[in-house]
Amino acid sequence: MAGSLRHPHPHHHPDSAGPSAPDDLYASPPPWDIGRPQPAFLALAEAGAIQGRVLDAGCGTGEHVLMCAGLGLDATGVDLASRALRNAEGKAREQGRTARFLHWDALKLADLRETFDTVLDCGLFHIFGGADRATYVDNLRAVIRPGGRYLMLCFSDRQPGEWGRVHKLARDEIEASFTEGWRVDSVAPSTIDITTDPGGIRAWLVALTRV
Repeated sequence: MAGSLRHPHPHHHPDSAGPSAPDDLYASPPPWDIGRPQPAFLALAEAGAIQGRVLDAGCGTGEHVLMCAGLGLDATGVDLASRALRNAEGKAREQGRTARFLHWDALKLADLRETFDTVLDCGLFHIFGGADRATYVDNLRAVIRPGGRYLMLCFSDRQPGEWGRVHKLARDEIEASFTEGWRVDSVAPSTIDITTDPGGIRAWLVALTRV
């Protein structure tokens, strides 16, 4: 869920980056860092819905990247939280999995100059509003090949309470963000598991195809 803040040097290696706000999210494990893939994404993986070259935007400590690597997929994660990326790289070594983790701004995905078959997003889209949301969608369009998919978990407007910078989203808000160049395949009620509430967060699981 990190990777949200603009950074003037998006190409820095994690070790060369100074302290930054995204890192503060991982000074102690945040609630969404559950040490395993989100059940909604694991189910998609097991169903064969995650294919080809995979990018996890806002990968945090890398659980979904490592899940994909374990399936034999070419998996890359990007985030702005250096601490989380170092954690992810450590997990990859421990598990003997080959994956790539980049210190990169999700609002500048186009600058990667790469294309992917599947982009995963657990909890990144919903921190963007206004112009940043439009910029993020433009960058997603740039890196997903035609026919590729964007699979996203975000807070639902059915979730009670205030959650800081998170925008709790209605179904029509999500669909309105993906009008040009996309097909909305499904927007289904789901859950984001967190460590601080056994009931989790009420969420939307969104599947779109780049057309």
